[in-house]
Amino acid sequence: MWATKLKAVFECRGFWGSALIALFMLTGCASNVPPAPELAANPDYGYLVGPGDSLSIVVWRNPELSTGVPVRPDGKITTPLVEDLVAAGKTSTQLAREIEKALSKYIQDPIVTVIVTGFVGPYSEQIRVIGQAVKPQTLPYRQNMSVLDVMIAVGGLTDFASGNRAIILRTREGNKQYGVRLDDLLRKGDVSANVELRPGDVLIIPESYF
Repeated sequence: MWATKLKAVFECRGFWGSALIALFMLTGCASNVPPAPELAANPDYGYLVGPGDSLSIVVWRNPELSTGVPVRPDGKITTPLVEDLVAAGKTSTQLAREIEKALSKYIQDPIVTVIVTGFVGPYSEQIRVIGQAVKPQTLPYRQNMSVLDVMIAVGGLTDFASGNRAIILRTREGNKQYGVRLDDLLRKGDVSANVELRPGDVLIIPESYF
């Protein structure tokens, strides 16, 4: 009954609703989810620009058009001669080609380089840690990022954490859940419990029964 009511409250809130439901259910019952799979590195991964990123835009032989800009909360940027260009969700190379296209109206054969100097990334790719971490937070995804990397960033587990009942909510697989052994990894040094994360993963750490 309680699970049905909780699902009704959060069913329209996307993966955050699923994450909160999973966290609530984990605090009251044992987890039967499968262990997180070992994942091979993805050589084709390309960083996508997101709101809050800082960009350095260099226009070759046109220093007056070169500038540093932030990506606005709406995911757009404004540079000299180019207004309200969508940057979020694109690689730096894709964005450079679009700026070149926009500038070609004003200068001949522009050559643009875009360098990301401050990283946040799209919300859909960020790693979220909720529950019994010392500092629950959202982290930018990095290629080959592992559970250990994330736990170092959030300061480890609280004294009330049930680390071996933690789960990874994998949004890119329709919110499929995988178990992860954080106690074994952090308190026993069992490196076999360290697994790679994927963009958009939510790490949920429940509270211990006692």
